[in-house]
Amino acid sequence: MEVKEVVKEAIQYVSDIFAHESSSNIGLEEITFDDPANVWNVTIGFSGPWDYETPSASPGLQPQNPRREYKIVRIDDATGKVKEIKIRESANG
Repeated sequence: MEVKEVVKEAIQYVSDIFAHESSSNIGLEEITFDDPANVWNVTIGFSGPWDYETPSASPGLQPQNPRREYKIVRIDDATGKVKEIKIRESANG
């Protein structure tokens, strides 16, 4: 598979599978290829509704920089199928 295809597949998969959670800000964080396993590891970041802290003084406002969640989408290079999604801890802890 080409890198662009892998990224497109991973983003679409995350968008579809987490659609019921109203995820937003979905985007590529990193991509690596695991040669022995013949699998792409694509880290996708996104924000869920719970990642927006509401300031107590202004309940209707959302912060400019919501927290992000990270998922590693593992895609088989030969078939293009998603093998698994794993939680990746953020770089900040």
